[in-house]
Amino acid sequence: MSGEGIGRGGTSGERAGGGRVGIVLVSHSAAVADAVAALARGLAGGGDLAPVAAAGGAPGGGLGTSADLIASAAKDVDGGAGVAILVDLGSAVLTVKALLAEGDELPEGARLVDAPFVEGAVAALVTASAGGDLDAVAAAASEAYAYRKE
Repeated sequence: MSGEGIGRGGTSGERAGGGRVGIVLVSHSAAVADAVAALARGLAGGGDLAPVAAAGGAPGGGLGTSADLIASAAKDVDGGAGVAILVDLGSAVLTVKALLAEGDELPEGARLVDAPFVEGAVAALVTASAGGDLDAVAAAASEAYAYRKE
């Protein structure tokens, strides 16, 4: 999958009402989602950051993914410019795809982005905070697959 990801309607740029692209980080663990969100905020340099929300774990606090937590987080960060959703593992992908297929659970312009979870979250937040549109945020997150560690 490319940086375009799988999305639900909307445009790639800012829509009426302004705002920046919001980011949702979906993990099977609330602690992991919260930690990656905190890391991304810290590495993005502080200041006026785009909205980012963690949607981790099951509603009761255990491991898993929750469609309700994901939908709520997406609505919380939606500023009208779209929502980039990054996930950690396979069943989180399936949960987000199901929400996108339902059509009314996620904000218009929500998009599942194929990206590494940690590096992609940082790249997405930096790009969204700089005013990048949803296409730019998705591309930046996806390009994190190419980050070499050798």
